[in-house]
Amino acid sequence: MSEAREAKPAGPLAGITVVSLEQAVAAPICTRTLGDFGARVIKVENPEGGDFARHYDDVVGGMAAHFVWVNRGKESVTLNLKDPAGMAVLRRLLDRADVMVSNLAPGATARLGIAPADLAVSHPELIAVEIDGYGPGGPLSHKRAYDLLAQAESGACAMTGFPGAPAKPGPPMADVCTGLYAALSVLALLCGKERGHGRGAAAVAVSLFDTMTELMGYQLTYTLHTGVDQQPVGMGSPAVAPYGAYRTADGQTVVLGTTNDREWRRFARDLLGRPDLADDERFRTTSGRVAHRELLDAEIADWCARHDLTQVQSDADAAGIGNARFNTPSEVISHPHLTARDRWRRIDTPHGQVPALLPPPVIAGYEPPMGGIPALGQHTDALLTELGVTEDDIAALRAQGAVAPTPR
Repeated sequence: MSEAREAKPAGPLAGITVVSLEQAVAAPICTRTLGDFGARVIKVENPEGGDFARHYDDVVGGMAAHFVWVNRGKESVTLNLKDPAGMAVLRRLLDRADVMVSNLAPGATARLGIAPADLAVSHPELIAVEIDGYGPGGPLSHKRAYDLLAQAESGACAMTGFPGAPAKPGPPMADVCTGLYAALSVLALLCGKERGHGRGAAAVAVSLFDTMTELMGYQLTYTLHTGVDQQPVGMGSPAVAPYGAYRTADGQTVVLGTTNDREWRRFARDLLGRPDLADDERFRTTSGRVAHRELLDAEIADWCARHDLTQVQSDADAAGIGNARFNTPSEVISHPHLTARDRWRRIDTPHGQVPALLPPPVIAGYEPPMGGIPALGQHTDALLTELGVTEDDIAALRAQGAVAPTPR
């Protein structure tokens, strides 16, 4: 894994300051994404423990894996927002900010007087982003929501696993995609302001539920027009067949799939060596193959069981059939494709350097900053000094509990 690189040219969001009242994953992935593009991200944390994701586990040298994943490159300042002095500091930070992102409990920003409507008056040029569970105006708006809850409520869990045994998709899809939609909204508004198409305050609301119903677009559209709730098929897809995972002769698992009729005919003739299947009227169309999924899966499983993984993938590549190796996380860490493309970096943490993957966008001539993981309140004194707060006043804020007793 590569060592940390020298600083590269400023990113496209250089000069943009983001203040975030964030926790868990959704808002932190939004702000980390903005930071990956060069924005300065100031993470405001409660002096009593900070972002609760800091304490999910301690597997990264005493730090939580979730926190390390989504909080690199941020500055941590501890402020007690229930203390008027702490709130006054936050407002001074917002005076210099371009964006505020929050994903506090429902109604929290309104109780603090920093809801988007409040900020439109007090900070008229600020982009205010609120991430919540269900969005305002509905019967669920008051409820807390976590990734699993939003996935269950949106029907996503009903499409994962097997009939009678639903499952949550492994990655936190609701959190991550909501965060990315929030970041996309910020980029759009910044672009609009730059081009003169948007002036003044701008409010953005993105909910986990709305994001997940968007991701469920195919399934909802299918059911809307058929009245049929499709059933989950494990590693397969209810929409196409063959499409799934099959054991190979050497005990590996290969994932094979087709997405149209021409691919299926190549799959049958050139990969399986079964022109009879290619010509079988039952399998001529996607709907026919879906209806006879079990029969096709049995034929493919039998063929794969007689060939090693390397041979299956080589033959599939030659036939122009999509294929992949089923990997565990430990196998992905050492994946040769990541190594060959130099996708790993090392980032600083309070407990030494750790590996981290580069963000997905590859921008010519720009290397993402890949900054360190902040200790709770690590940047409090420096940020207060930047705001013009004297050492004596910082000591007073600390004494009254407006900031954490000691940075850690």
